[in-house]
Amino acid sequence: MLSGSGTRTRVKICGITRVEDGVAAARAGADAIGLVFWPGTPRCVNFEQAGGIVAALPAFVTVVGLFVDPQPDAVRAALAAVPLDLLQFHGSELPEFCASFARPYIKAVPVKPGGDLLQYANRFSSARALLFDAFQPGGMPGGTGATFDWNVLPQPLTDASSRRLILSGGLTPGNVAAAIRHLHPWGVDVSSGVEVTGDDGRPRKGIKSQAKIFAFVREVRSADA
Repeated sequence: MLSGSGTRTRVKICGITRVEDGVAAARAGADAIGLVFWPGTPRCVNFEQAGGIVAALPAFVTVVGLFVDPQPDAVRAALAAVPLDLLQFHGSELPEFCASFARPYIKAVPVKPGGDLLQYANRFSSARALLFDAFQPGGMPGGTGATFDWNVLPQPLTDASSRRLILSGGLTPGNVAAAIRHLHPWGVDVSSGVEVTGDDGRPRKGIKSQAKIFAFVREVRSADA
């Protein structure tokens, strides 16, 4: 028996920078990988790196290109160089901009005090899905490892019939099952939560742990069962 929406929870492993990590995500059963084209993070990949990762993937793995307030030409250049299936916008982009590239897109929604999440969702009705992530003032637009209060998501967005909710923000193998049982999202998105931990105890941005990837997917499937 599958929980929540009546189907299995989709999994995206974001911030892939190495071929071996993309292959590990696919072998673990991830539905999608994320390639970051925003230069403000060590997880950013150039077109040559991205192309090598995509070329190594087996069939049926969706490739998502992530951008933060890009120029239109930057998105077009990425689309011309890398076979991207979906676009993900993580900045203050307008709906018209996101929908202008003849590709389905995901819009990241920063969860912050005073924000009207339903209004935000309605503005981006053309989005294939909405990715809810923790907001940190003056911080990175995503991949921070920070969580948010899952209870602030309004019921229409967490309804079992919804296919638009992707949960992100501080997910790890240790908490993703609880998150799924609580919210029943269509999908979950993880980056820092499956990265190698450095000597300082912090994630090494862009360097994934294959063991953590497999553990993350295993916990998702456990929550679905």
